[in-house]
Amino acid sequence: MPRKLGAVAVLPPDAAVHPTAIIEPGAQLGAGVKIGPWCHVGQDVTIMDGARLVSHVVVDGDTLIGEGALLYPFCTVGLAPQDLKYRNEPTRCEIGARTQIREHCTIHRGTVTGTGVTRVGADCLLMAVVHVAHDCDIGDGVVIANNVVMGGHVSIGAGAVIGGAAALHQFVRIGRGAMVGGVSGVEADVIPFGSVIGNRARLSGLNIIGLRRRGVDRAGLHRLRAAIRLLFGPAGVFNSRLAEVRATYSDDPMVAEVLAFIDTPSKRGLIRSSSAAMEDEAT
Repeated sequence: MPRKLGAVAVLPPDAAVHPTAIIEPGAQLGAGVKIGPWCHVGQDVTIMDGARLVSHVVVDGDTLIGEGALLYPFCTVGLAPQDLKYRNEPTRCEIGARTQIREHCTIHRGTVTGTGVTRVGADCLLMAVVHVAHDCDIGDGVVIANNVVMGGHVSIGAGAVIGGAAALHQFVRIGRGAMVGGVSGVEADVIPFGSVIGNRARLSGLNIIGLRRRGVDRAGLHRLRAAIRLLFGPAGVFNSRLAEVRATYSDDPMVAEVLAFIDTPSKRGLIRSSSAAMEDEAT
C-alpha cells in the first residue's frame, strides 16, 4: 500500500526516486514505484505499487495512478481542466492498473458540473499526444492512437479502438468494442461493436476484427450483422426497424447490448449509416 510522505520523504520499500524529481509533502507512493528525472508529483497524488514515471512527467491534483501504470516523458495527468467555469474545486483523476500513457498526453481532472472524475481504465494504451478532457470515462483495455482529441464528458466503452487523429465531440458515447477510424470527426454516439469512419463519421459496419479477437464465433457475428443491417437499413422508419430488431434479435446478448445503448438517454444522438456503406460491409 502507498505510504504518505512527509516534509522529508521516507520512501516505501523498493521505491526509487531520482534526485532531480520533486515529490511534494503529502504525496503517497507505493512499493516499487520508480520516479525518473525531472518529474513532479503533487501533494494529493497517490501512486500505487510498481507504477513508473519515466521522466519529465507531471502528476497533480487529487489523482490516483494505478498499480504498474507506466507514464512516459512529458505527459501530464490530473492538472486543472480547460473549463472557464472551473474554480479549483476538489475534483479527481484516476488512471487504472497497467495502463500506458505515452509522450505528451494530457489528462485533466473532472469538474463539479460534470461527474467530478476523469477516469482511464486498466490495461489501456494511450499513444502519443492524446488529450483526455475533463469528466471523460474510458473503460478497460481501450487503445487510443496518436493525436486523438476528445472534448469533456466523453465515454468510451471497454475494448474500443480509436484511430489516429480522430476528434470526439463532448458528451459523445463510444460503445464497447467499437472502432473509430483514423482522422474521423465523431459528433454523435457510436453503437457497441460498430465501426465508424469519415468527417463527419458515419457508421460503416461492425468492428469485425475486434469481435473476432474477442472470441465471437461466426454464428454470433452473423446474428449481430443481420440485426445491425436491419436496424440501419435504408428502408422504413428507424423506430419501426428498432421495434423489429427487438422482436427478432433481443435474445442475443450482443444485440441486447446495442439496444440498451440506444435506449440510454444521450446528449449527442446516434451516428447513422449510409446505405452504401452498410451494403459494402455486408459483402
